[in-house]
Amino acid sequence: MLNRIMIERYSPWLILALLLLAYGSTPGTPFQFDDYNVIVAAQSAHGYAAWWHDLGHGLRPLLKLSYAMNWASGSEVWGFHLFNLLLHLANTLLVYKLVTQVCVLSGRSSIAPSIGVLSAALFALHPAHTEAVTYISGRSISLMTMFYLASVLSYARGREQQNSFLVYIVSPVLFVLAVASKETALTLPFAILLWERCFYVGRSWREVGRKIAVHGTLLLIMVMVLLMQERYWQMMDFSANLHSVMENFYTQTHAMTYLLGQLLIPLQQNIDPDLAVVKTWQAVFPEVLLWVTLLAVACAQRSRLMIFALLWLLLQLFPIYVFLPRLDIANDRQLYLADWTVLMLIALIIFRVFKQDKTRYVFVLVLLFFAALATWSRNQDYRSEIALWEATVRASPYKARPQNNLGYAYFLDGRKTDAERAYSAALKIDPNFWRAENNLLQLRENRQ
Repeated sequence: MLNRIMIERYSPWLILALLLLAYGSTPGTPFQFDDYNVIVAAQSAHGYAAWWHDLGHGLRPLLKLSYAMNWASGSEVWGFHLFNLLLHLANTLLVYKLVTQVCVLSGRSSIAPSIGVLSAALFALHPAHTEAVTYISGRSISLMTMFYLASVLSYARGREQQNSFLVYIVSPVLFVLAVASKETALTLPFAILLWERCFYVGRSWREVGRKIAVHGTLLLIMVMVLLMQERYWQMMDFSANLHSVMENFYTQTHAMTYLLGQLLIPLQQNIDPDLAVVKTWQAVFPEVLLWVTLLAVACAQRSRLMIFALLWLLLQLFPIYVFLPRLDIANDRQLYLADWTVLMLIALIIFRVFKQDKTRYVFVLVLLFFAALATWSRNQDYRSEIALWEATVRASPYKARPQNNLGYAYFLDGRKTDAERAYSAALKIDPNFWRAENNLLQLRENRQ
């Protein structure tokens, strides 16, 4: 018992130490790729006055404000990274609080703190999360996640404590802040509905409707506000014309399975995975069968916790992208909000498999060490644009865009021969890739 108390007392410090080890090198990494579009070249990010002038003319005002704050501080790139790391720490704490709450509601109060600590540690050190932490523009998902999880936690605590202020004021305000960071947070009322149906089984639909009425009203208002934005209409129009709804369904099913693999077996992170549009149901039938089987097992066992975990994952990865597909079919950062429930299941499995405390603690320490090592290794890819795109080309050797981006990174570094080779490789993969063609033409003209 004494050992257990000591481990639970000191484990947060161990997690913090491993986190600093894993992310210790990130403050020195430069801006990368999208960072130039949304920060360096974006006037709205260049101080408070610029942000205020842009307010009402685009999406994600709270995200832009965070960039403006970093820019105005004069801390340069390390300040942006420090902000992202603090967000990650806050989200790790929120995951601990939520997992502990879930364990209590599902009748596992005795092990709730231990499961909460392990789940939070896995969340803090999972290498797939580097894209939301180390990649500065990945802040859109980590900032949104902080307000999203805080909103759900406020609602859950308010329900338990019968605190109307938390349920009807704090949680809805945090919901608005989440959407102001990234509009995919519009799923939050459905996440709270999922929480209600999984952990308050006896509640009637009418009572649940009253509890989430404020969130539902805000959802309608914010959807209308978004539809009034010209930029959002442009995004919707572009997305709607990419593929048919059924092609989106097949493609996102494949994307979900890919991301589940990245979560469970994170052997190679990839900022630009080579995923194709899936056009036939036969191509994804085994994957559909996998998801149906997982849900069927959860229902057969009547495991509210497993049902909640899987449906949370599906809610965050699937519905929005079926109707509004992404240009990039999947990225690791999509897991950031989605995967804490699955990490919670993994923590529970570890506690079931390893009955003896000593064996369990040894296994957990080894697991966390290797997770921190994998995250540290992935963070080395962000040390320069060349390193990042060389790693991406290795992970997606048959995709044209990484080759083109690598070529441009070489060009900026003065390595024109390497740039020409990379542009040519991109055109060999996709002869119609106009960006690589233009870059290659410009490179050759400058040589003459």
